Amino acid sequence: MQKRRGEIESKLTEAMVKFEREFMGRGPTEARTHIIEDMVLVRLKGVLSRAEHNLISEDPTGRGRDLIKQSRTEMLERAKPMLRELVEEAIGLKVVSMHTDLSVHTGERIILFTLHQRWAG
Repeated sequence: MQKRRGEIESKLTEAMVKFEREFMGRGPTEARTHIIEDMVLVRLKGVLSRAEHNLISEDPTGRGRDLIKQSRTEMLERAKPMLRELVEEAIGLKVVSMHTDLSVHTGERIILFTLHQRWAG
């Protein structure tokens, strides 16, 4: 029996929150996952620590912002195989690529996985 979209989205959200807590050291305050045709979009809010917020707000040069974005991007790149497997197991389709960005102003991270075909669920 094929799982419904809502069940898979919920399962992926829970797995991404767990990943953020265990691998990144802090879980988001809010998380949502959306399956859109051949894409999986994960939106995580509140991912920055208090220290990261302080580094950004007290640095008019933008260097703190750049350091945080670079370090978090590098950590996510190292976890890419784990995240790819997590999505493939949940949705049953091969992941082609992963894209991500982090807003240091809102503390929000977006992760987009593209799939080799449209999800037919």
